[in-house]
Amino acid sequence: IYLLEKNAIMRMLQQLDRAEKIQLIVSYAFRVLIIIAIISAGINRNWITLFMAVFALLSTFLPSFIQHNYKIYLPVEFDFMITVFIYASLILGETHGYYTRYWWWDLVLHSTAGVTFGFLGFFIMYILHHERKIATSPILIALFSFSFAVAIGSIWEISEFSMDHFFRLNMQKSGLQDTMWDMMVNGGGALLTGILGYFYVKGGDSLIFNRLITRLTTRNPRLFRQYTHMKR
Repeated sequence: IYLLEKNAIMRMLQQLDRAEKIQLIVSYAFRVLIIIAIISAGINRNWITLFMAVFALLSTFLPSFIQHNYKIYLPVEFDFMITVFIYASLILGETHGYYTRYWWWDLVLHSTAGVTFGFLGFFIMYILHHERKIATSPILIALFSFSFAVAIGSIWEISEFSMDHFFRLNMQKSGLQDTMWDMMVNGGGALLTGILGYFYVKGGDSLIFNRLITRLTTRNPRLFRQYTHMKR
């Protein structure tokens, strides 16, 4: 993993602008904090925290895994948001008790996750539609973006329930009420992304989408053999 990340970082730094470099540096700073949490949990023999911290660390390498194995470049924003979300949810939220200390912590994280995975769902459909792999419409692209994020949020809630049931944890906190609020704010974030994606495809102008789509297309030439906007 270290050699993979080292080579990926060197290649990435050569292509990034200042804002992207800052996000990448912050992402790796959070990884260092997770490693510190792993060492601390091991010294204190806190096996639950150790397990969660190791899982959190491995999860932050998902964008790098996709890039290395499938040769698909994901904008740095995804690496940044995924790393921050994992650290904030599993390390700060679960091991440091931020979920109970701050009532809004869980809601902010799940709404942010809805937006992030909504973008990811949009990009999947954008690539397929742009390359004529599928025939679809702006409303269906927006619907897939929304559904993809909601599905990921549901899987997360199932994972929390499973951890509570089998390992006697308390990830769901207030049970059903916590789950429903998480799913609603996750759906709200997903809906926002779906709406933005719909108007972008229809011909609107979006600073966020323009920036991410431009980077996605220019740095994945094999996926976008003929780079033209999908706007209508």
